[in-house]
Amino acid sequence: MKVSLFITCISDVMFPKVGEAMARLLAREGIELQFPTIQTCCGQPAYNSGYWQEARESAETIIRAFEDSDFVIAPSGSCTGMIHHYPKLFEKEPAMLEKVHQLKEKTYEFTQFMVNVLGVTDLGANFPHKVTYHPSCHGTRILGVKDEPIQLMNNVAGLELVPLPFAEDCCGFGGTFAIKMAHISGAMVTEKADHVLESEAEVLVGLDMACLMNISGNLHYRNKEVRVMHLAELLYEGVKQ
Repeated sequence: MKVSLFITCISDVMFPKVGEAMARLLAREGIELQFPTIQTCCGQPAYNSGYWQEARESAETIIRAFEDSDFVIAPSGSCTGMIHHYPKLFEKEPAMLEKVHQLKEKTYEFTQFMVNVLGVTDLGANFPHKVTYHPSCHGTRILGVKDEPIQLMNNVAGLELVPLPFAEDCCGFGGTFAIKMAHISGAMVTEKADHVLESEAEVLVGLDMACLMNISGNLHYRNKEVRVMHLAELLYEGVKQ
C-alpha cells in the first residue's frame, strides 16, 4: 500500500508532533507514510468565505499531490471533510470530478483508517489519566466518525474516559467564523471549556487541532490546568511507556 500523510495547515505549522505521532503509530503497524511535498491547504478557508476559484486552485493541488496514493490519512476531520465538498467545486468538469471522487473514497481521518481499514483497536498503550473527549463537528457530522476514537481509548490501559457534558456542541472555532463573529465564537468556546472543567478530566482529547487549539486557548487564558492533546499524541505517548 502507498499510504500518504495529508498533514493539514495547522498541524504542519503549529502542531508538528501530531503528524510525528501518527507516522510512528502507523509505522508500528507496518505502514510507512509517504509525504508528497506539493500538498497545500485543503481550501476550506477560501471555500467557506465564498472564494470558490481560490478554493479550486487549492483543491487541484491536493488532487495532484495524492493522485498516485492508495490511501490518504489526515489528523483532522475538518480538512478531510473539506475533500467531501470538492465535488461541488468541479461539478461541471467530468474529468476532474472523477479524480475528486477517487480522492474522496481513499481519504480517511486517522482513527477511521486505524480502526476501519487496518482493523486495529488496541495499540497496547498505557495512559493512567482521567480523559474526556470532544467530538469535533466536521469529523462527526460530515465523516461520521463516532465509535472509532472511543474504541481506541477503551483499549488504553489505565485510561478513565469520562463524559463531556453537551459533547457534540460546537467549540466555536469554525475557522473564519471565529474572526468574523468573534463575540459569538468566544461565548461558545467559554461554554465548551466550562463543560470540560465540569467533567473534572485531567486531559481533553480530540481529533482536530483547530478545535483543540481554540479550547486550549480559553483554558490557558483562565489559568486552568487541563492538558489538551490530539488522540494520536495520547496513543503514542501511551505506547512509549
